[in-house]
Amino acid sequence: MRLLLDTHIAVWLTNTPERLSNQLRAAIEDPANQVAVSVVAVWEIAIKRALGRSDAPPLSAHQAVNEFAAADFHMLDVTAPHAAFVERLPLIHADPFDRMMISQAIIENMQLVTYDRQLSRYDVAMLTW
Repeated sequence: MRLLLDTHIAVWLTNTPERLSNQLRAAIEDPANQVAVSVVAVWEIAIKRALGRSDAPPLSAHQAVNEFAAADFHMLDVTAPHAAFVERLPLIHADPFDRMMISQAIIENMQLVTYDRQLSRYDVAMLTW
């Protein structure tokens, strides 16, 4: 499987893996699966921390880059087709970070790994618990 971790999942996996189910961790840690994190996750962390948001992750964007690299996650860049596809998504969810990751998962034929069940209303393959 090709997995795209959303921001919360990537941060929890590298900082508080006990927050994830054993089944989800097993899928992510399976060497047969390709695990990626979007650069959008790094951007989301940077924006939320700069704004002082209460829901900002407990690490800086620079720390996240280092932790994601140490975890051997592939970093998925944003391409023009990813950005253009966002306008085709229904307005189910207003979060621009999630919408871009949904677009990436669809374009790249990946399963989005998320805890946000609202995203299941999109036509995207998902792995959640």
